[in-house]
Amino acid sequence: MSYNAPLKDMQFVLNELANLHQISQLPGCEDATPDTVEAVLEENAKFCGEVIAPLNHAGDKEPSFWKDGSVTTSKGFREAFRAYADAGWQGVQHPQEFGGQGLPKLVATPCMEMLHGSNLSFALAALLSDGAIEALLTAGSDEQKARFLEPLVSGQWTGTMNLTEPQAGSDLAAVRTRAEPQGDGTYKIFGTKIFITYGDHDMTENIVHLVLARTPDAPPGVKGISLFIVPKFMINDDGSLGARNDVHTVSLEHKMGIKASPTAVLQFGDNGGAIGTLVGEENRGLEYMFIMMNAARFGVGMQGIGLAEHAYQQAVAFAKERIQSREVAGSAGPVAIINHPDVRRMLMSMRAQTEAARALAYVGAALSDLAHHHPDEATRTANLALYEYLVPIIKGWSTEMSENVARDGVQVHGGMGFIEETGAAQHYRDAKILTIYEGTTAIQANDLVGRKTVRDGGAVARSLVAQVRAVQQQLGDVQGEDFAAIARRLGEGAAALESVVEYVVANVKSDVRAVFAGSVTYLKLAGIVLGGWQMARAALVAQRKLEAGEGDAAFYRAKIATARFFADHILVQAPGMGASITEGAVGVLALDVEQF
Repeated sequence: MSYNAPLKDMQFVLNELANLHQISQLPGCEDATPDTVEAVLEENAKFCGEVIAPLNHAGDKEPSFWKDGSVTTSKGFREAFRAYADAGWQGVQHPQEFGGQGLPKLVATPCMEMLHGSNLSFALAALLSDGAIEALLTAGSDEQKARFLEPLVSGQWTGTMNLTEPQAGSDLAAVRTRAEPQGDGTYKIFGTKIFITYGDHDMTENIVHLVLARTPDAPPGVKGISLFIVPKFMINDDGSLGARNDVHTVSLEHKMGIKASPTAVLQFGDNGGAIGTLVGEENRGLEYMFIMMNAARFGVGMQGIGLAEHAYQQAVAFAKERIQSREVAGSAGPVAIINHPDVRRMLMSMRAQTEAARALAYVGAALSDLAHHHPDEATRTANLALYEYLVPIIKGWSTEMSENVARDGVQVHGGMGFIEETGAAQHYRDAKILTIYEGTTAIQANDLVGRKTVRDGGAVARSLVAQVRAVQQQLGDVQGEDFAAIARRLGEGAAALESVVEYVVANVKSDVRAVFAGSVTYLKLAGIVLGGWQMARAALVAQRKLEAGEGDAAFYRAKIATARFFADHILVQAPGMGASITEGAVGVLALDVEQF
């Protein structure tokens, strides 16, 4: 299960589509010079390929386990995480003030992809810490930042996100964990949290739990939720670790995939109450947690892209080695299965979808950097709106894509794909959780409809469609059948997306159930069209490079061919998806509950 980071494609997307040069000119991003970024990516690729990837299959076979109240991670994880932290990888995108490298999100994004692509279970510890850091940077007090951020950024400690309870899955209004004020600025926390990724482990000396709970006088529903820091070990005034806090792991979940990642059931307060401190103000916990969730949702999108890349690489390697049957055009004897047209179709589908999702995510990361660092407030606001529109798509579409790619990876392997020893099945099993945690695809789609489309009357969505149409016009200026086909399919996709946006805005008040019946398809449609937009941009750049005689001609020809495939096989689905949204609600809602 070797993993080789696709550095050439990453660099192409960073420089040609996400405009790294522009990002490096922003205040606070000046360290992202071409030489620095190239060195960072090369070192990260080496680390992930040599240190982290070899632990992936082994961790799946020998998962983390819980015994006598303690969690032991899979063999090699503890040492690998120490090496990861010591090399500074946890702090790539975090402020230098707290020991990070302060590089733009755009530079951190391929590092995320490589880490997740090499070993999904291992990478989850870092992903949750990133979210905790973002939440504390935004809402933590000066004292909390001073106490917690440097150990989190350095990887000395890890962080967790504690939302879900047995009776409250995605419905946070049902949270019952309670926080009782002690009169000295602290609270005692009582309750049970489930599905806590890396809720306990042996890789670091402390774990910082961010916990949603209710104070005694809190209003009902989501308006009464507050956010608390509850460390595994208390911290003394001098920064050293003190007594064990009253938070304990009572079990680990036995899962379909990501088996090496310990998913804990945590019990707070069985021995008098876990000590916590309030983050920000009471009853604003959900607002603060959304900061962490948005960071995590983007990260989960990168998990999907990394996993898809790994599954694709493995399928290509197998297809080149596996000798089976004569080629349909006639050959003297059996050939490698990569010569069979349907295997080519599957590999091209895996490749094209992965490249499209990567490009869209990296462009999203650049928008985030512009939103946080650009000196002009209006520009920051506009780019933040674009980024926030893309987040549920990057999370939802990229993870659905990864499941499809991993499935095709198993299919390319044939019967050997069903055998665990090849590793193809692990990708498929691991991919399933990505469409579920940090908000299911349906929750991402609800967010896309309610917060990201309806709230502004479709303004941001229309602005993106306008950018897609501008690229369609540019394609029309290039000679050749490939570009004519891409332009045609991109135009049809833009029209489908535009019609759906107008449908959502026009009907959400009069027929809200019909609108939400098509919400997941809307999310997938947006991903396909916006991914196709990026593939078209990539094809235009590749053509310019070929005409100028610059760079690797084979790489650029492959870019055009992959964009053509995406247009003919993926983007071509857009009109049908659009029709199913605007006309298909009747079938979704036709039966009474009793008829199921």
